[in-house]
Amino acid sequence: MQLTVWTYEGPPHVGAMRIATAMSGLHYVLHAPQGDTYADLLFTMIERRGARPPVTYTTFQARDLGTDTAELFRTAVMDAHARFQPEAMIVGASCTAELIQDDPAGMALAIGLPIPVIPLELPSYQKKENWGAAETFRQLVRHLATPVERTPMAGRKPVCNILGPTALGFRHRDDVVEITRLLERLGVQINVTAPLGATPSDIGRLGAADFNVVLYPEIAGEAAKQLEKQCGQPSTKTVPIGYGATIDFINEVCALGGLDPAPVLDGVPSRMPWWSRSVDSTYLTGKRVFVFGDGTHAVAAARVASEELGFEVVGLGCYNREFAREVRAAAADLGLTALITDDYLEVEAAIAALQPELVLGSQMERHIAKRLRIPCAVISAPFHVQDHPARFSPQMGFEGANVLFDTWVHPLVMGLEEHLLHMFRDDFEFSDEAGASHLGGHGAGAAKTTVPAATDGVASAEVATVSSEIVWAADAEAELKKIPFFVRGKARKNTERFAAEHGLATIGVETLYDAKSHYSR
Repeated sequence: MQLTVWTYEGPPHVGAMRIATAMSGLHYVLHAPQGDTYADLLFTMIERRGARPPVTYTTFQARDLGTDTAELFRTAVMDAHARFQPEAMIVGASCTAELIQDDPAGMALAIGLPIPVIPLELPSYQKKENWGAAETFRQLVRHLATPVERTPMAGRKPVCNILGPTALGFRHRDDVVEITRLLERLGVQINVTAPLGATPSDIGRLGAADFNVVLYPEIAGEAAKQLEKQCGQPSTKTVPIGYGATIDFINEVCALGGLDPAPVLDGVPSRMPWWSRSVDSTYLTGKRVFVFGDGTHAVAAARVASEELGFEVVGLGCYNREFAREVRAAAADLGLTALITDDYLEVEAAIAALQPELVLGSQMERHIAKRLRIPCAVISAPFHVQDHPARFSPQMGFEGANVLFDTWVHPLVMGLEEHLLHMFRDDFEFSDEAGASHLGGHGAGAAKTTVPAATDGVASAEVATVSSEIVWAADAEAELKKIPFFVRGKARKNTERFAAEHGLATIGVETLYDAKSHYSR
């Protein structure tokens, strides 16, 4: 375990909590010290949930360590059963409680409750949140799902399960709605969607489906393997994020269900392909993009960026090492070396070195991009409350492709708009003193606001030192600031490289334009 200011994933018991909170009729008893209950805030604040997570903590304190903490756990289990009357219960320990080795699994099973009690062994110092969610879901399937004899699909609708959506998942709620609609248009009947919205009884019915649709391999990949082993069910491998991937997904589902994809593919309702080829979008072609997030969303985003929007992917990586192989393969296809790390400082260093024009990442990358003054769109957990909108905003399916286009293009468009406002800031009609015309303040003697001049991180001296060898003349600095801020970093880097290659100690205006001419060939 690495101590850090920011972290991409929580400990594995938070992953287990995501499964329990997504379901109903399931209760999680967590052996944890006072203070580990912070996880409640993740669900009530970010997802704006109307109820607290179905979790009971033992919340032992330091003074309890000299007594019988095991008895505290037994009491918590029995009280939770009596109070909440769940269909099933999962039990485990937090990272801190793991150190005192009270064996929550053995104690819970010894109580002999009249419901299924599923013990979780989640090694907090070796594994993290997504793995904890996947292992919890797999254990639920292993203990509760039973094989069902299915009739041949000929003459009836094929039946599938939708696996993977959880609480605190990035747009999972909306993805389920979009994919459910898509499957129903194809003529596929939904048996169970799990974990989100499912009960332990629903987990027991998973075996009745003909196949499984795996939306999030980080969460449902292992459970799907368990169902294939227990119930003989195949699973989809394509994640339908993006226009092309959605078409591939439809073809895969139809192959598993013995259906004809033509009726749906002939009337694709996505505007994204036309928009991405429209005149207004041509200026986006070739934009340099850095992609980082969980494995599933990062790989999908790289495909959409490179194949559907015409961006140039200059960096690709993920933080969950369990999916390093898939991300490395996707990066190799793009001629890149994948960045596999859960250290945000390494990610920041990579972004700073590459100077992309757009970052597609998590909330962590949003902070990094803001410091580096680079536009950013969030594509993956961890995310902020602003990325859990009240409106319908899926990432998957054809409507999800429309959302991706809007979400990724708007930061670039707004960056251009901000640059234009900056360019005309001294114009009499657009200056701060003029006031806002649309609010009736134009020319009305609005209060003057002192705005510090943009320095772009460089001192306003006659000559600003950049390194021990190369310096920028003041006139070159002034000319550099006329370049849009979202590509200014790239222009600065290219000019300094040009100067170094030509043995120039000072960068003037002529050097700036010579470098521009050189790199635009």
